[in-house]
Amino acid sequence: MSTKKTGILLANLGSPAEPTTAAVRQFLKEFLGDPRVVNIPRPLWLLILHGVILPFRPSKSLRAYKKIWHPEKGSPLTYLTKQLTEKLALYYQPKGVEVRYAMRYGQPSIASQLAQFKELGIEDIIVLPLYPQFSSTTTASVYDDFVKEIGKWWHFPSFRFIADYHQHPHYIEAVANSIKAAWQTHPKNQLLVMSFHGLPEQLTVWGDPYYHQCLRTGALIAEQLGLAADDWKLVFQSRFGKAEWLKPYCVDVLEALPNEGVKTVDLVCPGFAVDCLETLEEIAMENKALFLEAGGEEYRYIPALNDSDTHIDVLVSVLSHS
Repeated sequence: MSTKKTGILLANLGSPAEPTTAAVRQFLKEFLGDPRVVNIPRPLWLLILHGVILPFRPSKSLRAYKKIWHPEKGSPLTYLTKQLTEKLALYYQPKGVEVRYAMRYGQPSIASQLAQFKELGIEDIIVLPLYPQFSSTTTASVYDDFVKEIGKWWHFPSFRFIADYHQHPHYIEAVANSIKAAWQTHPKNQLLVMSFHGLPEQLTVWGDPYYHQCLRTGALIAEQLGLAADDWKLVFQSRFGKAEWLKPYCVDVLEALPNEGVKTVDLVCPGFAVDCLETLEEIAMENKALFLEAGGEEYRYIPALNDSDTHIDVLVSVLSHS
């Protein structure tokens, strides 16, 4: 670490402030209004966003959020990120390092947390987006927002931006060990499915490394587990819109597996640092129902690393050696 007063900023995507249509609409407006997230001509997209999506999608998304919303803690992504940050802060407290978290969309914002750092006299900042794999739609957007805010300061702090940790050995080992732990409580199912959030295929053509980093992460986890090629499968979830997205699509694979003789699956999402709507509602609920309706017999979701002590060890290692 630097001899200057240091601050660590963990960044995640964000969630609606509360489970209401208005809050979900505000979150989607900010999220889907980010040019990094949707890569189609701006005037056309804004017309679609405000004329088609925002009037109707919030109510559908709200139903999904209500399924996973904790009555006291709120959105899982928010409270798990907060708990993870608090535990990491305890580790760094004796070293005099300030640790905070920010959300790219929603609160606490990157701007508000940087303002706190400035008041505390932080001169050296380490930014760690909680996205193991780099994507222009997520990691780069955090960078954009961070640099925009720092650019308003009269005196810039030193900073280090950690772009990804998709093949960091401690991260790979931690995910593999979480899968092993699940298999110790219940014998492993026929197939391990690793699901990553999807992106439009065109982004890979343009040079986004996300697809290749996902493949690398999956292969390393399988290697750590000693799996043969037919013991696991990598898929992509959460397709949005009509464009071609990264394949194979998770839902298509899950629907087809029972007819191919695979009746039991374990599913893990190595691209998510903490559980959220896409893992708890889409993967653990919706896709489970889809698999069982297609003839599957057993479906087990293996949680993200969340605020586990193991995850703290991973982040400390990433922060120290990246």
